[in-house]
Amino acid sequence: MYRTFFGLTRSPFEISPDPFFYYGSAKHNEALAAIYYGIRARKGFVVVTGEVGTGKTLLIRRIQDALDREHVAFAYIFNSLLGPDDFLRYVLGDLNLPVPKNKSEALHTLNDFLISRHKRGLTSVLIVDEAQHLSAEVLEEIRLLTNLETTREKLLQIVLIGQPELDQKLDSPALRQLKQRVAFRCHLDPLTQLECRNYMVRRLQQAGAGVNSWKIFPDPVILKIFEYSRGIPRLINSIAENALIGAYARQQRSVTEDIIEEVVTDLRLRVAIGVPLSAAVPLDGQEATVVKRLIELLQAVAAPGGKLEAATAGNGAKPASEPTMAPAAPKPPSNQPK
Repeated sequence: MYRTFFGLTRSPFEISPDPFFYYGSAKHNEALAAIYYGIRARKGFVVVTGEVGTGKTLLIRRIQDALDREHVAFAYIFNSLLGPDDFLRYVLGDLNLPVPKNKSEALHTLNDFLISRHKRGLTSVLIVDEAQHLSAEVLEEIRLLTNLETTREKLLQIVLIGQPELDQKLDSPALRQLKQRVAFRCHLDPLTQLECRNYMVRRLQQAGAGVNSWKIFPDPVILKIFEYSRGIPRLINSIAENALIGAYARQQRSVTEDIIEEVVTDLRLRVAIGVPLSAAVPLDGQEATVVKRLIELLQAVAAPGGKLEAATAGNGAKPASEPTMAPAAPKPPSNQPK
């Protein structure tokens, strides 16, 4: 819709993980190198973690392209909510192997396949996405697969990719044997401000914008996108894609900051995760005053020896030291000795 208007040959900020638009930040290149080296050197286990939307699946696509070019057989598990038996059957099916009915035959089939490939100097890989959802039983099953080895090398190279909860799971005492077998671990951080700028410009140039990349998204607008996305590539894409649509609707050749503000509001990115919308909406002057006085009242009552008057005196009520009616009659003297 907007591509012709901005002189683009394709949409630069699609959400789908397209290796064509891969941007190699320092952390992404480090993770890519660790995975590739771990596989080629047959180190056995590589673990990569990262927050939601930081580009883990795109990293997998990049690795898969490289493995295809080098004729490396790999099984890719994207549904990690499987039991141990279903997991093993899925691995065999993805490697185009027959799936026996019982587990022992399945393991024999897999072992024979891996040995046959190893004798021919070929590598076999298991890639598991969303690995933070793997049960302890499946993780133990994966650990046992690393026992398929020669005296010098692992027959199956395993890459686990998931959210930071995966690290927490691997740190549990019950999985310490698996943790000790991990050869490389990497974590994908959000992009820095400079990386966010380079990321967006590269995508625009890849999509055909050329020198107009800087005009479509000026630096102040990119800064706004970085602030609201917190450097998370998926959010950058979402904001930028909607901003291009907004600019096209207004027939503007450059995205402006007010368009970004509108997009962020529509995408509800101002609302903190887990916080209801009402908590994120600012109060007007009268409501804010009422809330402030209520807080002061609660603090005064909760304090040792606190009195109601201490909190209400500042809100137009007269303090107790300024009576508005006649004073009470004095009490009779006490008969108790002083």
